[in-house]
Amino acid sequence: MRWMHEISAGHEARPANDTAPPTALTIAGSDSGGSAGMHADLRTFFACGVHGTTAVTAVTVQNTVGVTGLVEIPPETVAAQVDAVASDIGVDAAKTGVLASAATIEAVLDACDKHGIGREGRTPFVVDPVAASRSGEPLLRPDALDALRYKAFPRATLVTPNLDEVRLLTGIDAHTRADLLDAAKAIFDFGPQWVLVKSGHLANDPECVDVLFDGNEAIPLPGPRYATVHTHGAGDVFASAITAALAKGASMPDAVRSGKRFVTRSVSHAYPLGAGVGPVSTFWRVSPRSF
Repeated sequence: MRWMHEISAGHEARPANDTAPPTALTIAGSDSGGSAGMHADLRTFFACGVHGTTAVTAVTVQNTVGVTGLVEIPPETVAAQVDAVASDIGVDAAKTGVLASAATIEAVLDACDKHGIGREGRTPFVVDPVAASRSGEPLLRPDALDALRYKAFPRATLVTPNLDEVRLLTGIDAHTRADLLDAAKAIFDFGPQWVLVKSGHLANDPECVDVLFDGNEAIPLPGPRYATVHTHGAGDVFASAITAALAKGASMPDAVRSGKRFVTRSVSHAYPLGAGVGPVSTFWRVSPRSF
């Protein structure tokens, strides 16, 4: 005991770092396989240097083969999570994932409005309109689509649909790069400040050229297309990397370019997992080599 006292007396504790990083909130569902949803968002936030917080909207039962179950969290509990985080920790940017019902969407929007999260507030709000799993299982109730179109999109700073989601939300079936602007305009007409249409599903295009649109200017975002089936979570990683950049204060075009670079590298390091489709990898950001 005397030895321990002498050491304590002779060595003062070093001060800890008291500077908090920017914060980003994901309002999304879980993935028991760990590849997509809030798990992909949190990994991306960490790799991009922001503190990630969560409001869990649903618990999914899934692996690399598919989704076999989904349990919705009560809307009031989802909203309470948003309120708890925003009122104490604060939110520098927020994003959504699976919002399975109109009731959940309305509860989330009410909580976001309360804390200034959205295009009319001080905090950027990225709406990723996740409508179905990678293997095609629906993740939304029928009433959720109109709630997304007419309630969530007008509050959004950015909406980030893939081409399957564009078709479901607008009826536009894009098959070529020339169709992407029409898709972006159709989503923009619902009222978001910006639209990012992702072209990963244009399988016959040798590049992935996404389009960012603000109602006036269309900004093409070219990137390589990699020959891999392991793309689980790519959309989540893209949207959460954009959200992380917005949390750091980037402009929307710069944030989307940053997200594009991040997801491109993540796809290039995608790895096999289980018997089905493996995830894109954020490990490239924290490891000198891909696993």
